[in-house]
Amino acid sequence: MHESTSNYHDVVIIGAGLSGIGAACHLRAELPDIDFVILEGRERMGGTWDLFRYPGIRSDSDMHTLGYRFKPWKDAKAIADGPAILRYIRDTASEHDIEGRIRYRQRLIRAEWSSEDCTWTLIVESGENRELRQVRCGFLLMCAGYYSYEHGHTPDFPGRERFAGPIVHPQAWPEDLDYDGKRVAVIGSGATAVTLLPELAKTAAHVTMLQRSPTYMIAFPDEDIIANVLGRILPEKLAYRITRWKNIRLQAFIFRVARKRPRFARWLLVGQARRTLGPNYDVDKHFNPNYDPWEQRLCLIPNNDLLETIRSGRASVVTDRIESFTESGILLGSGESIEADIIVTATGLDIVVLGGAEFHVDGKRIDFPDVFTYKGVMIEKVPNMISTFGYINASWTLRADLIARFSCRVLEHMRETGSRKCVPVLRAEDEGMASQPWVTGFSSGYLQRVMDKLPKQGDREPWLNSQNYFEDREKFLKSTLDDGALRFDGPARAEVNTAA
Repeated sequence: MHESTSNYHDVVIIGAGLSGIGAACHLRAELPDIDFVILEGRERMGGTWDLFRYPGIRSDSDMHTLGYRFKPWKDAKAIADGPAILRYIRDTASEHDIEGRIRYRQRLIRAEWSSEDCTWTLIVESGENRELRQVRCGFLLMCAGYYSYEHGHTPDFPGRERFAGPIVHPQAWPEDLDYDGKRVAVIGSGATAVTLLPELAKTAAHVTMLQRSPTYMIAFPDEDIIANVLGRILPEKLAYRITRWKNIRLQAFIFRVARKRPRFARWLLVGQARRTLGPNYDVDKHFNPNYDPWEQRLCLIPNNDLLETIRSGRASVVTDRIESFTESGILLGSGESIEADIIVTATGLDIVVLGGAEFHVDGKRIDFPDVFTYKGVMIEKVPNMISTFGYINASWTLRADLIARFSCRVLEHMRETGSRKCVPVLRAEDEGMASQPWVTGFSSGYLQRVMDKLPKQGDREPWLNSQNYFEDREKFLKSTLDDGALRFDGPARAEVNTAA
């Protein structure tokens, strides 16, 4: 392991995806004299939008809210495909002169904080040979996403080795996979599965979506008519700002109605399937979940494409459990079989905490389930680190943007007060407070599988992890930083100016 003499930076951002590029742009705009770099584990920027290459890859949120606050989305389609989103991220990095700050093939595996010199030492796997090297910084911004980039989540299906055809996870989609004229079975009914089905059905012989239980679908046009009209008659930034606020409030309204009037929300959502598929289709079996709307994320289907494809007969839905794979497909618990030439396991992602890296403070490893989260973005007893995790009930970037702006506030405050250390600490009145899971009210399997590995939240501010954009705007952008729980101390060091 080696260390160069120029590897100290005021700030290190981990990840060059949607969140990391956004955080870098905010630093450039709000604290232009900050010295920072981005460490990206892969060979290209873009994160999710560069990694996933399966047919039909697209956003499951509108781009006027998934896009950056400071860069208008110009395309006519609000529900955008993956390549268009990747171009948007790359254009943003280019326009804000971020590309030169990115260090590729630099994967963080361990971070060690020293209170003696108020510095993070990052142990990084570097290059194709994964040589270990050190990078040091005064502040760490974790923008590494929430899932493993190495592999997706795949249950252990009995008889998997017996199936004669390809078995593909969307996270590792082969470029040369030929599904034209083939029978395809897609296991799962989440965002990836409902994206794949209409696209595969365009050329496949037939596509069967196999689900263990139904998911709520919500249909929207892929073009925002109001946004496109405003874009023609108003200045670009003003039109984008109006559309963004419209859609933020629409997302919040839908979520609020679903939570306060779940029977009404269910009637609306399931009713869409009834109207499209007709009276002879068993909608209750295949599209009427046994949980209330927004206990799990709704699946967006642009232009109602999923249901229209099923109605056309090019695809079908089966609700059953898997008994085993066979040579020619899947044997179901009911005794029925699905014949398939290709099986796609759209079974989700493997969630990792803070990019899967280890964190140590003064030689002691941090066990995340044992500590509280501060506003959902900092960790009790862990200094000079802010982590980005977007909304579950709205567009990811809405929260990522607020967190980036909060990070700039913290760094500016450290500069103004001459502080080198910023750490959340329980106040006297917080000792012994009741704890609750990091996210409450959501039953999605991908979260429940890792809830015991995530930090806990408390029963009061600032130890709550809100899923409310309007509350977060207040606490990230306006509430005082000197709240007694966020401690600033440590004199500024002369030889390395860590805050600017």
